[in-house]
Amino acid sequence: MAFKAFSEYLLLEKNYSQLTLKAYLADLEAFKTFITSEFDINTINNVNYQQIRNWIVCLVESGISNRTINRKISSLNTYYKFLLKTKTITVNPLVKHKALKVSKKVQVPFSETEMKAVIEALNAAKDFEGLRNRLIIELFYATGIRRIELVQLKLTDVDVANKTLKVLGKRNKERYIPLLDSVVKTINIYLVQRNKLEIIVDHSHLFLTKKGVKIYETLVYRIINDYFSKVSTKVKRSPHILRHSFATHLLNQGANLNAVKELLGHSSLAATQVYTHNSIAELKKVYSNTHPRSKK
Repeated sequence: MAFKAFSEYLLLEKNYSQLTLKAYLADLEAFKTFITSEFDINTINNVNYQQIRNWIVCLVESGISNRTINRKISSLNTYYKFLLKTKTITVNPLVKHKALKVSKKVQVPFSETEMKAVIEALNAAKDFEGLRNRLIIELFYATGIRRIELVQLKLTDVDVANKTLKVLGKRNKERYIPLLDSVVKTINIYLVQRNKLEIIVDHSHLFLTKKGVKIYETLVYRIINDYFSKVSTKVKRSPHILRHSFATHLLNQGANLNAVKELLGHSSLAATQVYTHNSIAELKKVYSNTHPRSKK
């Protein structure tokens, strides 16, 4: 297949997931289609920066966000770095490229009141789907895992006895997250209903649809959006906002930034620090309400 050596490099040496690999290859194929159409070139190995700039301009004019364009160019850059490493090329055409400016999006987490309202509403769930949805929301909020990480969870990843969850994160990096007693209790109740399904096609994964197959990402998003639309007026109601809420609420309660970093599976503190602005806002609120000089 096209880009076979590069694919093997990403999988075997960089430990990228199949999902990430698929995104990289899609970006490369899109660029290849562009230069074939515009310049009658059948390989992207020997293009120049101006040709890449033409693609960027085309993407901008089509209305694609700068963030998405930067991601596509990052895929190209990774490919050209690979070609340099294998001595297929001598110069990376993107060596002097500067990423497009991206406005920082402020992610507003759910409040503790909103979280409590949803979880309390789900406490009455007795059927399979209700219990599954309750566990999904409790796991997101109690562990901060990513949507893809939740979808890929297997039964063997849950250690009820030791109250831990094994999560396979980005670049196939494993991490272990402690589980709250309340979450362990919900897991046990859910598993009873899971085992009662008439048909179980997928016996290994933790979360299934009512048809017995592995749950999928769009369904997880829909579950979160549906439940939180009843208690929250926030525009964005997604699994990522639940992850954001997990981190923000921990920091608000004084959790160590490094500890939150490990729980989230971030490779650097910089990635975790984006969650601290809400914590600072909370600290300012407490400070202004309690400091003796604040009323003068």
